Amino acid sequence: MRVMKFMMKSISDFCLKKKKASSSGMFTFAVICSNVIDILHYLSMSYKIKKILLINFLLISGTLVFAPVPESFTILYPAPVNPYKKLIWAIGMAETKCDTLAYNAIEKAVGFFQIRPIRVEDYNKRTGSRYKSEDMYDYETAEKVFLYYAVKIGPYNFEKIARNWNGSGIRTYYYWNRVKQYL
Repeated sequence: MRVMKFMMKSISDFCLKKKKASSSGMFTFAVICSNVIDILHYLSMSYKIKKILLINFLLISGTLVFAPVPESFTILYPAPVNPYKKLIWAIGMAETKCDTLAYNAIEKAVGFFQIRPIRVEDYNKRTGSRYKSEDMYDYETAEKVFLYYAVKIGPYNFEKIARNWNGSGIRTYYYWNRVKQYL
């Protein structure tokens, strides 16, 4: 029991010394430690059981001592929700295998999303931008154009977004089947 008392006394002294440099949590821990010593001293148990209880108490309460003080808090920023992420990747795979430098000479479509000049003109008229077809090689710019049209349809109607992106008519069903393979 003398060893346990010595251990608890040392811990209490340590906590009391830290009181000045730390929060009030350490002081509370020191008071609790000295109370546990007194309780264990008066309990009629074997030395081994008292020692096990003391060790368990120290392990459990030790985590509380080093936990943040209640006055502090941590702000976690959640990852932004991007409902179009899978669709963007699928369209990129269907169009160009995610090649941002792709060019289709027949349609004059450029970039990751294979944006045609007529789409760039329409986007510029609607938004007041001054993009050129060459600007669509930049992924961020091309994504901005794609999302402008995708948002108008809604985040979870992937088929309609993909078919409208491709154009109109029966061929858009074939296009959707290609895109759907990557979703």
